[in-house]
Amino acid sequence: MKTIRLLVSFFLLFSAFQSYSQQSADKKIEKIIGKMSLKEKIDFIGGYEGYNIRPYPDLGIPLIRTADGPVGVRNYGPSTAYPAAINLAASWDTAMAERVGSAIGQEARAKNVQIMLGPGMNICRAPMCGRNFEYLGEDPFLAGKMAASYIIGIQNQGVMATAKHYDANFQEYDRYNVSSDMDARTLHEIYLLAFKAAVTKGKVAAVMTSYNLINGVHASENKNLISNIMKNDWGFDGFVMSDWGSTYNGVADANAGLDLEMPAGTHMSVDTLLPAIKKGLVSEKTIDDKVRRILREYQRFGLLNNHDSSQVMLDSVAVRKTAIDEARDGIVLLKNENQFLPLDTSKIKSIALIGPNAWPAVTGGGGSSYVQPLHPLSLLDATKRIAGNNIRVEYAPGVRGQEKIPVDFYDSTDFYTYEDGMQVPGMTVAVYNNRRPDGHPDYRTIFAKVNHVFQDSIPGIPKHNFAAVFNGCLKSDTSGVYRFIVSCSAGFMLSVNNKQVSASWQNDSEQVYSALVPLEEGKENKITLTYFQRDTSGIIRLAYETPAQNERKEAAALDKAAQLAGQCDLTVLSVGFNKDLEKEGSDRTFQLPEEQEKLIQKIVETGKDFIVVVNAGGNIDMNNWIDEAKGLVYAWYPGQEGSLAVTEILFGITNPSGKLPVSFPRHWKDYATYNSYYDTDNDKHVEFTEGIFLGYRHLDEDNINPLFPFGFGLSYTTFKYSDLTVSEEQLSNPDNVDVSLDVTNTGNRDGAEIVELYVSNSVSALKRPVKELKAFSKVWLKAGETKKVIMKLNKEAFQYYDPAKKQWVVEPGEFDILVGSSSRDLRLKHTITVID
Repeated sequence: MKTIRLLVSFFLLFSAFQSYSQQSADKKIEKIIGKMSLKEKIDFIGGYEGYNIRPYPDLGIPLIRTADGPVGVRNYGPSTAYPAAINLAASWDTAMAERVGSAIGQEARAKNVQIMLGPGMNICRAPMCGRNFEYLGEDPFLAGKMAASYIIGIQNQGVMATAKHYDANFQEYDRYNVSSDMDARTLHEIYLLAFKAAVTKGKVAAVMTSYNLINGVHASENKNLISNIMKNDWGFDGFVMSDWGSTYNGVADANAGLDLEMPAGTHMSVDTLLPAIKKGLVSEKTIDDKVRRILREYQRFGLLNNHDSSQVMLDSVAVRKTAIDEARDGIVLLKNENQFLPLDTSKIKSIALIGPNAWPAVTGGGGSSYVQPLHPLSLLDATKRIAGNNIRVEYAPGVRGQEKIPVDFYDSTDFYTYEDGMQVPGMTVAVYNNRRPDGHPDYRTIFAKVNHVFQDSIPGIPKHNFAAVFNGCLKSDTSGVYRFIVSCSAGFMLSVNNKQVSASWQNDSEQVYSALVPLEEGKENKITLTYFQRDTSGIIRLAYETPAQNERKEAAALDKAAQLAGQCDLTVLSVGFNKDLEKEGSDRTFQLPEEQEKLIQKIVETGKDFIVVVNAGGNIDMNNWIDEAKGLVYAWYPGQEGSLAVTEILFGITNPSGKLPVSFPRHWKDYATYNSYYDTDNDKHVEFTEGIFLGYRHLDEDNINPLFPFGFGLSYTTFKYSDLTVSEEQLSNPDNVDVSLDVTNTGNRDGAEIVELYVSNSVSALKRPVKELKAFSKVWLKAGETKKVIMKLNKEAFQYYDPAKKQWVVEPGEFDILVGSSSRDLRLKHTITVID
């Protein structure tokens, strides 16, 4: 009893101390706010110098630096390039998510970054979304658990995390204008749950709004989502920032609950908000709340007053190992015909490594998340390293696009434009003193050829942060596929006949990009090339090849690859997308690029055994070759040295353990969003007609067999499930239910199994999915070992959102607890009853 009294006394003292500390912190923040003028407050809630938040040194408010995430610290020089977030989701490993977050937090500290712009947690509606690789799959429960763990890891390092993009950012095409329209139940059950977990479980410091509209209201102006749901219902204490340039109305933003406009106070500005406050359209208390929320997080992370901004020493060895281990944890083995893998090195003495993704290293998707890697390792170099001297490794790209283009080739084009109604050679160039480009051009001229280095001053234009739009025409003499080639060291977007065909938003050294575009004989084709320059100099070049030129070079590349495959014991095809093909700002295709499809068919025709390694942020169309492949390894985007993890799996050094965080239907028509993904009537509204039946929920409801189901992944060993028990058979308050079972490694190799738990409720007032993921656990087992796995369920596992009651409800009745190795491989079942 004495011990208990001492513990109670200690708890009361600790609680009192916490309360006193919080009151003291609150007083300090109120004192700072009291010293700020209204203008200073408004200036504070707008970004500063691109990626910063404004300092007020006299008030103890430091300069705060942000950096892009979620797969490494993108800004301020090269960093560790971690695998794509979809790879992390495929690990189903919350401990790994926390470890990755911690490592990224360490690197942020080393670069003096206080806010990381990640994790991303938007739900995958279709495989074409250009940023699926940044997100955590199709299931909100899985995404929420992984995101919360990642956030805890970052914030334990003293760095604020930012959950993004809130909300329903399901596409990249026309993302500034398209509205995601859905009913309340779909919003709450599918698209808000991961963010709710980030707030309530991860205690995330900041949330970033998305570019798109939700039910006709821009995310940054959506009071229902920001203030009503997130701040009031979930009790979010942190601050809400806009994505870069995603605001449109300063008064609406302020009143909706947006706290920080990035990268600058363009709309929530002194010019807008001071008159609005005087007119009573915005309250000064509203501005105070924004400042308070930001400062409260500064205080929480020790950034006020005596903040030490010195950089910390980085444990680069541990950080580097974390990136490789993450790749090992999340790569998924999807096909292994007759145990073809791991490779039998006693029989295979030569490997033909073929495909555009084998070299150079493909580390991540493109856009604001792309990290310039410190140690890029290609699949070619990794395979040679593991194969050693015993196996000969030969390489051929098999496709066009990697050859160096002579600079004078860009002078050989015959684009033309119109001037005063007359056709003249070259392209019209309009230059804008901003990077959008917005408004009327500040300078206009005609370039005879697009083979230009921007370094000299343009009248009225600075040397950095400007845009140039080239417009011209090309008459196609023959029908066929033309190859458009852009060489650029800055950002660009190329459109042919008003359709975007190529783009990159990077500002690196000069790189060559190509796009295949079918054109009709005799047609005048409109060509638009938009160039964005951030630095003080940049390069932009544009040319094209006719169908005959392209076909001749393409055939030579295919023949060389087929010849090499015929000479080797095994072919490893390295295909998929890369940072130029799958990226922020545009959606990709469901099919692989056409030249890669031709390459795979060429290898199929050789009759030789082959394995396919895919880099992509989600599913692709595999129908033309999946049945012929001996093996399929889904490498996602594996980070800077993730190719080593791929090769270790091929050779059996690592036993694969990843599982799909998204369903892989065989056909695009099998997706729930087949009829509701694109804005077909051009009214800028996409209706989520599938409702809550997304991903595996849809496949279950419509009884469609996927190519590979949600939660599926192969191992080099086997696992047995047994002895499923549930702590209570009948419960009136299902808020603490233990589910336990034994898992045995029945094979002869050590390995990891992901145990998945689904809950099914077939009888309810509103229609529910056949089953829903509600728990999972990754367990590591030696060969022959058995472990007991315990998973906990609370009331959230049994409830659904009732839009009429505007709340979550649990109905009495029978619930099936289903446990298995994937959503279509359920091995154990137990029924419990929830009573009134």
